[in-house]
Amino acid sequence: MAMSATTPNSFLLKNPTHHHFLKPTTTHLTSFPINPSPKSLSITCAAAAAAAATTHVPTPTPTTPQSQDRVFNFAAGPATLPESVLKTAESELYNWRGSGMSVMEMSHRGKEFLSIIQKAESDLRTLLNIPSDYSVLFLQGGATTQFAAIPLNICKPDDPVDYIVTGSWGDKAYKEATKYCKPSVIWSGKPQKYTRIPSFDGLEQNPHARYLHICANETIHGVEFKNYPTPSNKDAVLIADMSSNFCSKPVDVSKFGLIYAGAQKNVGPSGVTIVIVRKDLIGGAQGITPVMLDYKIHDENNSLYNTPPCYGIYMCGLVFEDLLAQGGLVEVEKKNVTKAKLLYDAIDGSNGFYRCPVEKSVRSLMNVPFTLEKSDLEAEFVKEASKEKMVQLKGHRSVGGMRASIYNAMPFAGVEKLVAFMKEFQARHG
Repeated sequence: MAMSATTPNSFLLKNPTHHHFLKPTTTHLTSFPINPSPKSLSITCAAAAAAAATTHVPTPTPTTPQSQDRVFNFAAGPATLPESVLKTAESELYNWRGSGMSVMEMSHRGKEFLSIIQKAESDLRTLLNIPSDYSVLFLQGGATTQFAAIPLNICKPDDPVDYIVTGSWGDKAYKEATKYCKPSVIWSGKPQKYTRIPSFDGLEQNPHARYLHICANETIHGVEFKNYPTPSNKDAVLIADMSSNFCSKPVDVSKFGLIYAGAQKNVGPSGVTIVIVRKDLIGGAQGITPVMLDYKIHDENNSLYNTPPCYGIYMCGLVFEDLLAQGGLVEVEKKNVTKAKLLYDAIDGSNGFYRCPVEKSVRSLMNVPFTLEKSDLEAEFVKEASKEKMVQLKGHRSVGGMRASIYNAMPFAGVEKLVAFMKEFQARHG
């Protein structure tokens, strides 16, 4: 149950010297499930997840206009979070739902946190309709750690695997895999400066490859897969890094053997890595695999082998609730398409003053890179936008230009304001 952002507890946080004016709050231990039903304890299928979500979904904080004291943050990650989620977290920071403690203070093995992580998994399963034969792991180390964990868990040292490299992150994943298996780059967009995605029909896959790896959305270059290739080896699996478009649209999880994502772009703060892995792929890790990279260890311990990023998982759970309250990922995708179209139309309609290098058919809904015809004006653009409370628009250091990351939590008003600024800037400098 979401608490008001002006509770006595939040007052205490803002006015620590006035605690003697506050009346003691009543502790209601029934505000979290002390004795969950077997269904909520054993989340094994999407139907059970949906049922659990129906019985325990806090009332979301109503959507409100962007606060005057907040900027529009176009950062690529860590990135903007839903304002309603931040307000709920603020109200629950000092005393989580009557438990008498903050989530940051909870034992990760206590019933309070168990209810949080179980609910987060349940809601994520509902959002993505994750089949029951897939495990959901809440891990640490970022998606970059998974570049090693994946081949260590899925392959033997001499197994061939295929990589489609459509940007910097796919390239990094391939290079890390060379330490643990025999990867091949079957297609690279580097000669075209990572501005396109290949036709799947022409891919020369290794017929013995253990898996085919893609980066579903390249954060730096703004290239996004709109559909997905199928491994030619019937025993191989498709693996995707979905860090920057995770939960931005519906995905058929059953088409993948493994999906992984850092949370800090679309579903939470930095520090949480989510792995969705088909259960038959767990248990065959190479002997050199560190215990903290072994999926079997984390699966058997329900992501609680060691202390997890508890507060980050709690925040992810709030975001999942918010996405469900919006109507799920079908509705979320509609909003993302509308925002992206507004921005791309402004770029394409500027008569070349602004340019997006990415092939139109694979432009990302999440990360929009663009340059100015007059490159010497780019620093001024970023500076002036910042004065207008639009921040983190500078492009990645490896490519330059500008980049607007318009993740789920970026309100339409933020994109509207950016487009209006772009037109005004062009009028003055065009």
